[in-house]
Amino acid sequence: MSVRHDIDAERELWDAYAASALKGDAEASFCWTQYAGHGPGVELLGEPRSVLEIGCGTGRALAYLARRGVAARGVDLSPVMVKATTAKWAGSGAEFVCSEVLEYLGEHEDTYDAVYSIFGAAWFTDPGRLFPLVRRRLTPGGVFVFSQPPAIPGAYGPQGMYKGGFAGKAMYTYRYSYRPAVWERLLTRAGFATACARILDAPHPGHIGTLLVHAVAP
Repeated sequence: MSVRHDIDAERELWDAYAASALKGDAEASFCWTQYAGHGPGVELLGEPRSVLEIGCGTGRALAYLARRGVAARGVDLSPVMVKATTAKWAGSGAEFVCSEVLEYLGEHEDTYDAVYSIFGAAWFTDPGRLFPLVRRRLTPGGVFVFSQPPAIPGAYGPQGMYKGGFAGKAMYTYRYSYRPAVWERLLTRAGFATACARILDAPHPGHIGTLLVHAVAP
């Protein structure tokens, strides 16, 4: 099943999110999960010389990598967010680009040692279209890593998602949710040599875990 994304409407949604997401005192940091200090870190990327973050949001992870000597570029749909992150992380070495991720990956020929998404574009983009494009943008042996909430049992495939509450202007997007084995199958079908998807338990029993997916290009 595929859905038609209204990119202009989604850009408006993420612009609204950007207005409140980037705090002035935010520090550069890298965390795959929604719980600070929990789970693995940048080691999942290997030792990349270059990275691309898709749906880079507040830019904190990208700035963290750039300050450690990695050529770090991020793509985000929201011009408001990109303007804010470019100003916030000026001098870090990170580069922020405003673009729709499928268009960017399809139109640009640059390759990267790692492509990653932290609750970002890998959650909100049709994997049947996204994964082959990511594969083509990776260097041989490069890695694709992404994290997001795990699927709610019984709710798989594209899921409609309101943002900003349930009153007022209807602002929504689509997210994609599958069992770990299905994510692995989608990645290998897209040409990845290996793929491993798992759910990392939350630090507190009964809390929402994190889907963590790691794939390697041939």
